[in-house]
Amino acid sequence: MQRSAGATTGLRYRPGLAWLAAAAAGWVFVLVLLGAFTTSIGAGMVFQDWPLSNGSLNPPGWLQNLAMFAEHAHRLSVGIMSVISLWLAAVLWRFEERRWLRRLAWFAVGLLVIQAIAGGLRVLLDSIEVKSVDTSLGQLIAMLHACLAQMFVCVVLAIAAALSRPWMEGARKAPAEVGLKVRILGAVCCALLLIQLAIAAVMRHSFSGLAIPTFPLMPDGGLLPAHWNFGVSINFAHRAMAIALTVVMLGFVAAVWRDQAAGPSLKNLGVGIVLLLCIQILLGAEVIWSARNPYVMTGHVVVGAFLSATTFLLTWIIHRQRIENTGSQIVPEPLAEAAPILATARSSR
Repeated sequence: MQRSAGATTGLRYRPGLAWLAAAAAGWVFVLVLLGAFTTSIGAGMVFQDWPLSNGSLNPPGWLQNLAMFAEHAHRLSVGIMSVISLWLAAVLWRFEERRWLRRLAWFAVGLLVIQAIAGGLRVLLDSIEVKSVDTSLGQLIAMLHACLAQMFVCVVLAIAAALSRPWMEGARKAPAEVGLKVRILGAVCCALLLIQLAIAAVMRHSFSGLAIPTFPLMPDGGLLPAHWNFGVSINFAHRAMAIALTVVMLGFVAAVWRDQAAGPSLKNLGVGIVLLLCIQILLGAEVIWSARNPYVMTGHVVVGAFLSATTFLLTWIIHRQRIENTGSQIVPEPLAEAAPILATARSSR
């Protein structure tokens, strides 16, 4: 079978592939939910071994003990995600014409493997102290684990979107492209969300969530902390970045709504971003007001994942035509008109 490198004219919608990718995209949020809940209740080290749990795939008592259930269910969900990801990558490799999408699917598999190993090392190396930052090596790896999780979510969503009927129909029609301002704001939002995720992971795994125990003002009623240390600094950075993100994301959504080339689906995603942003801010405040209630914390992490995913999805769709035309990367402006010619030449080889 001859495969096209990325031309939009040969796109073929395959319902089976689309539903498999949609299942992967749905299950990845189950994975995030279980991981967030495990960390929120402090159950990350309830089992001292890995990849087995107390040396077993079915450790005694895990269905009766909440901490054991959270951690072991998280590990089992990773196993299920691995099967789905491998299945999706193998089927795409066999039937998908777009080379960039086949490669993206295998990249997702590789990312999941790295993520699983990081989760295991978080357990196995937790006893090693890193005195320079007053934490354990396991906790440092846990910070990386949290960041990789959101990256994996976005990659799986990118694959699911590219296999969907709306994506293919939009790519074939080649509608008018949204303005440069919208595309830049989308990319900036995704970059800031990644930075915020890293800050949140450091704060969460350095146990600094209540380093500033009041919200929205400081304990003395001021806007800035009266005393600074690492915990206060990372906590304040998280709040400051939340303000910056709110401004930029609202600007992004407004730009999408003002752009004449943005259709109803893009505008609806923009509305979803605003709603998720409002919920996320309220949950962030409630984390402080409830003294880090684990269920509120879990909700904050999960809604944050949905917010990041929705923002990424909107940005990904905005760049749809460029992604399809080049096969693997966004085309620079001066080469945009030549991309279809180059794609046709590559597919004819």
